[in-house]
Amino acid sequence: MQTFWQERKVPIVAALIALAAVASCLKVVDEKTQAVIIRLGQPERVVNRFKPDADFGQTGAGLVWRIPFMEKVVEVDKRILDLDMERQQVLSADQRRLEVDAFARFRIIDPVRMVQTAGTTERVAEQLQPILNSALRQELGKRTFGSLLTADRGRAMEQIRQGLDREAREYGAQVIDVRIKRADLPEGSPLESAFTRMATARLQEAATIRAQGQKQAQIVSATAQAEASKTYADAFNKDPAFYDFYRAMRSYDAVFATKESSTSIVLSPDNEYLRQFKGK
Repeated sequence: MQTFWQERKVPIVAALIALAAVASCLKVVDEKTQAVIIRLGQPERVVNRFKPDADFGQTGAGLVWRIPFMEKVVEVDKRILDLDMERQQVLSADQRRLEVDAFARFRIIDPVRMVQTAGTTERVAEQLQPILNSALRQELGKRTFGSLLTADRGRAMEQIRQGLDREAREYGAQVIDVRIKRADLPEGSPLESAFTRMATARLQEAATIRAQGQKQAQIVSATAQAEASKTYADAFNKDPAFYDFYRAMRSYDAVFATKESSTSIVLSPDNEYLRQFKGK
């Protein structure tokens, strides 16, 4: 065995290195996942993008190639996702205070926009929840408590869905459905219910404003990172030799110019690290 290893050590090590390099270039994209390939901070392409009319297994899932260290893969859920709203109090048109539980279902249809504005599907849900609360409050405030027990309830839900869908498109999402699980009268005295309703309304308004601010911050941050990455790449491609020389000089300055260090460094004259000293 020792003789076998000594005779074939070099090809075995080379094969392992080649296998690791190939593995780093491959990524498995699941059927239920959309993959955004980001090159130097800029979205380059989308693998297994959601297509409404495409058959299962015909959207590009499977093995995909990527450039190591230059491209990263951001996975985005392709399935229908749930957005649960916390129970809140709503004042109806006939001045009845209601405790409402609702939920919405959405999916990501533009993963590039989603990555640029929110980053993850969890962040999309966080951004949409206060908007759903606000839309539900506004729409139910136009209707009486009795109308929520009739077919008018379905029309109200469709109005809420359309309004929420317009907001969701800015995050690359599509709202499929909005439903009310429960709509009950609150417990406790009217005064306590009124105070709770007023506090909830102010908190929801503040949360909506914060969500809009966070969205704008995500857009500004993503744009700045993309521009910085592009500037870095353009500078490197303009003169790779000078960039290599500059990096070597910075490294020499960091290693050899420190006077306080008592560490001794021993290098052979033909060491690759000293290549720039030789003008190579």
